[in-house]
Amino acid sequence: MDTEKLPPTFKGRQYEIRALGLRDFAGLRREDEALDPFELAYFAKLMIINFDEIEGLSEETREHLLGVGVNYWSGGTSSRPLPNGWRLVILNPKHGRARNNATLMEEVCHVFLGHKANRLSIVAQNKQGKTVARDYNEADEEAAYAVGAAALVPFEGLRRLMRQGKSSIEVARHFNVSRELVEYRLKVCRLWAEYRERHPEEDAARELRRRTFSAAANAERNGGAD
Repeated sequence: MDTEKLPPTFKGRQYEIRALGLRDFAGLRREDEALDPFELAYFAKLMIINFDEIEGLSEETREHLLGVGVNYWSGGTSSRPLPNGWRLVILNPKHGRARNNATLMEEVCHVFLGHKANRLSIVAQNKQGKTVARDYNEADEEAAYAVGAAALVPFEGLRRLMRQGKSSIEVARHFNVSRELVEYRLKVCRLWAEYRERHPEEDAARELRRRTFSAAANAERNGGAD
């Protein structure tokens, strides 16, 4: 394989090779083709259930999951398969197709990478300091997310679009993913510095948002001290 088409880091190359295997399995031939994880879900024996079809949830629970708690969950897969070997997957209907693509792709990768779910969910803190329940160990979670992200936004396709002058928002639309996922890929593929040089206006906008947020936080603290 041409290493020029792979990320520069050892771990990045390992994830990319697995991701390219998934893209090849899905029948994609170009690095800039968008991958549809909903099509791969069939081969992973994952059955996506509509949230509205879930029975037994109280109205209060339903309102919480789709209201104030909507950003605390992305989706979930049953730890035990059905008698026919399939597993049920529920995706957050409020997150939209772009975020759901990443969530489902991660679940697909757990299957294709041969990961085994824990009998009991592990409760731990993630890198953002939030308490989360994990069905897989941390290494498997990292691998599934990284391979899934690479399958959705492959290195060579990302680099080509970036050098064509595309913004992270435009790349996100191209691959049907979120802007956050594209920027994650730019960073782990060591393309972030080059991207920032090509889009100085985004740096200026980020700095303005940072200053605005900082000013608002200071005003709130000063107001609370009165």
